[in-house]
Amino acid sequence: MINKLTTQRVLSIDAFRGITILVMIFVNEVAGVAGIPSWMKHVGVAEDAMTFVDVVFPAFLFIVGMSIPFAVNNRLSKGDSFMQLAGHILWRTIGLLVLGLFMVNSEDDYNEAAMGMSIHVWTLLFYACAILVWNVYTFQQKKISLALKGIGIAGLIILAFIYRGGKDGTHHMEIGWWGILGLIGWAYLYASIIYLLLKGNIIGIAIMIAVCVLVYIICKLPAIHDSGWDWISPRRGHIAHTSIVLCGIVLSLIFFNQEKDTPVRHRFIWAGILAAVLFIVATILRPWYEISKIRATPSWCLYSAGICCVIFALLYWLIDLKQQNSWTAFVRPAAANPLLMYILPSIIYALMGLLHLSWPEAFGSGIPGIIWCMVYAVVLIYVVRGLNKLKIRLQL
Repeated sequence: MINKLTTQRVLSIDAFRGITILVMIFVNEVAGVAGIPSWMKHVGVAEDAMTFVDVVFPAFLFIVGMSIPFAVNNRLSKGDSFMQLAGHILWRTIGLLVLGLFMVNSEDDYNEAAMGMSIHVWTLLFYACAILVWNVYTFQQKKISLALKGIGIAGLIILAFIYRGGKDGTHHMEIGWWGILGLIGWAYLYASIIYLLLKGNIIGIAIMIAVCVLVYIICKLPAIHDSGWDWISPRRGHIAHTSIVLCGIVLSLIFFNQEKDTPVRHRFIWAGILAAVLFIVATILRPWYEISKIRATPSWCLYSAGICCVIFALLYWLIDLKQQNSWTAFVRPAAANPLLMYILPSIIYALMGLLHLSWPEAFGSGIPGIIWCMVYAVVLIYVVRGLNKLKIRLQL
């Protein structure tokens, strides 16, 4: 075992994950609504600011970080060797990258005529294959599960060959960017490697947060662009996102590492110190590296991570200490099925596109649109709950 962590389910982490997924569905949907307040929109690329919408993605990265120590130690407790653990991390990373790549290519630059099928059909087939590959099966005979996964993998390969893009239809699937899931995948991989190499040492991980910020700064130097090291510069976004995941790991160790019998009060003090340091460093860096989600600047990363520290501390106090946790049952389906919850809207829109359906115009603007987006996010929770009853539950 790398760290001595509690073996019980931490409700506050689950609640944080569920709330984040719920809000993520809402902000993704409300982005298409006209006439909404500016604080409900992503800030533009040239602006030095952030709204609560710009904290949703880093909140998910942060939760990924909080979950890494538990996931790693859980597999080690079951007897996994280092190679088995490394293989599991690599498989999860590949899954996130593949899903992100397919999702991005289904949204733009496709050529239906060259593909010989509607993009909606291609997208639905992609999600069907993804579900076959990453569904949690309960068959007693593993051969059935492996066969279904094999069919899904074969389907993804065929769909990748079928795909065509560009005006002339000669382009194959391209990596314009990795999509949200792909970005999470890279950050998860880097942070997991750091956690394993440092053997869960909280000081070493904290130092690596500073290293990530420093590497980002170096990548922005003009000298890097004019040298043979310019290949590093495009990866500064992955490095910045990794810093957020590492912050989540540190906070998880502050609250749940039982190697030292730290009083609860002291855990909150250390969490407060971590948040304060993140806010202070973000403020110091802001004149040179403005707050920008799109550019993944250090100030945005550190402010977001600091906000997540405060939010989780409040949830931990309310749910785990004060035992005010009955309400968490509502977000439990989203917390237990984050991947299924995330891809479900894309499946719905592909199906609606295939059937030439659309939401009523009243849902496209103003307060009715905002209310609809809230209702939509809540409805998806119940849809996911129903899919779970049908034995559909995704896990990378």
